[in-house]
Amino acid sequence: IENEETGKKIASMQFGYQIEKKEQEVIFEREKKEEIQKAYSLLDIEKQRSESLLLNILPEEVAEELKEKGSAEAKLFKDVTILFTDFKGFTTVGENMTPQELVNEIHECFMAFDNIIDKYQIEKIKTVGDAYIAVSGLPIANKNHGIDIVKAAMEIRDFMLKRRSEKKEKTFELRIGVNSGEVVAGIVGVKKFAYDIWGDTVNVAARMEQNCEAGKINISNAT
Repeated sequence: IENEETGKKIASMQFGYQIEKKEQEVIFEREKKEEIQKAYSLLDIEKQRSESLLLNILPEEVAEELKEKGSAEAKLFKDVTILFTDFKGFTTVGENMTPQELVNEIHECFMAFDNIIDKYQIEKIKTVGDAYIAVSGLPIANKNHGIDIVKAAMEIRDFMLKRRSEKKEKTFELRIGVNSGEVVAGIVGVKKFAYDIWGDTVNVAARMEQNCEAGKINISNAT
């Protein structure tokens, strides 16, 4: 009888051990799956962040081509309009500001420009110092590229006139040049690549801005 009872106890202990082992295996598998799902979620977040950063540098169509092929071909766009802005007397105005005040003011102005051109689906190309360059009609064709650029230019001009009236010498006077024609667009650089445009159309837009009165928009006959 004692042997039988002992056998039952041993069998019960073995059964309990097997159940406990099974439970631990289930818990381990569940935790493993949760860790894998967490890792995938983190990867997805990082992927979205990387794609967002890429779209801040490149037009969406160009970014997709770069991801698929590892490179993006330069293209000729025969019918676009360029917006070129510059602050008049930038150096003089900047001398009356602290470095942080200067950077903050440029940032506030360019952020407003960004919001305006987004309304018209205009592609921002770059800023160079106090110059701001954007284009309509690429990488997606837009038959209203000239109209959209002029509308955006008028809003940018009005924004700066209002800001100047409120902040006086603590902000800038703006000149705007607009020109239409053909450009070549593509990616340059390796470590810090950038999407840029080239051609006489860009040079003329820059000259239109340079010969513009402050607070005005100088539009070429081509537009």
